[in-house]
Amino acid sequence: MALRNHSAIVEFLLLGLPAGHHTKALFFVLFLVIYLLTLSGNLLIIMIIRTNFHLHTPMYFFLSHLSFLDLCYSSVTVPKILENLLSEKKTISVEDCLTQAFFVLDSGGTELCLLAVMAYDRYAAICYPLIYGQMMSNQLCVGLVWASWVLAFLDALINTLLAGNLDFCETQVIPNFSCEIPSLFPLSCSNSSTNFTVLLCSALLHAFGSFLLVFFSYARIVSTLLSISSTTGRSKAFSTCSSHLTTVSLFYGSGFLRYLMTTSGYPWELIFSMQYSVVTPLVNPLVYSLKNKEVKAALRNMLQKSLPHLR
Repeated sequence: MALRNHSAIVEFLLLGLPAGHHTKALFFVLFLVIYLLTLSGNLLIIMIIRTNFHLHTPMYFFLSHLSFLDLCYSSVTVPKILENLLSEKKTISVEDCLTQAFFVLDSGGTELCLLAVMAYDRYAAICYPLIYGQMMSNQLCVGLVWASWVLAFLDALINTLLAGNLDFCETQVIPNFSCEIPSLFPLSCSNSSTNFTVLLCSALLHAFGSFLLVFFSYARIVSTLLSISSTTGRSKAFSTCSSHLTTVSLFYGSGFLRYLMTTSGYPWELIFSMQYSVVTPLVNPLVYSLKNKEVKAALRNMLQKSLPHLR
């Protein structure tokens, strides 16, 4: 990534988590456990979906990609947290910081689009069950996933290249545990108004646009559910949406608050970033496994095949 940066600053200081020596050790163990659980949980979801023929449907196809995204998202941020907790020198070069900011924005933007796609999938399944297979063909599902990746990549690339043109020659401390585009604006001694405007516009178009798709999809879903006379049918239909709604609430809520703030002050910046980059990737596998009977049944079958004595 060619970045034209005439900065007098060559590295930033990631302030990270304010903690003493003993507390850092506890934080290290905590984040290491979170990271290992995130990796194992999401890998398990992917493995269950790929190995179980009954889960080869659009809903679980998107879920497997969501789990892969959570793996990527967590791997972009948590290893750097662990490194900083062990190291006394919590620095990161400008180039590495911009690279991390790119991947944070790229993986987060892709997840925004994918959550909107999953909402549309639930809308098609509940509102048009008879033609659901035609509406959500394999070609369309693959195309929607690719479109999510491409849109987020272009969004992240534009914002990161613009950030790379800033001159960083003042305060070099980032009050966060990872590099994100909004955190770089206060550090610049050049005019960052264009950068902020582009980031705000992309956040409104990308994030708010995908949120509108989620909102209108669930508005139609609720309207359809209210017309169902059977309480059992209504409860079954809603159960397929509850996991997705939980993920949307966790991710969209913290993401909007973080990126729509002009200068998110510490500790709010840390809390919101922690929510969508560390907590959500950990919680998603639990939400989709504990609330989903098909996933639990597939997991049980896989364990019984792997460990026959459990039968």
